[in-house]
Amino acid sequence: MSFQAYLDNIKALTGKLPEELQKRAQEKGFIKDGELLADIKAGQIVAWLKEEYELGHGHAMAIYAWFKGKRS
Repeated sequence: MSFQAYLDNIKALTGKLPEELQKRAQEKGFIKDGELLADIKAGQIVAWLKEEYELGHGHAMAIYAWFKGKRS
């Protein structure tokens, strides 16, 4: 599955675009000024996305990659 396909599926599953999830991550203190904080680990993001949005591991990792700057 392509990275874009993961993002499209995330939108279908959650109703949220990556930018919206990034804003929510900032509200939760994972991101500051658009940057993932250095002490935030992938597992924290994955656990949050699984719990709050019921995403699977692969989809949650795609959002983590988005937070780290991957766009394609």
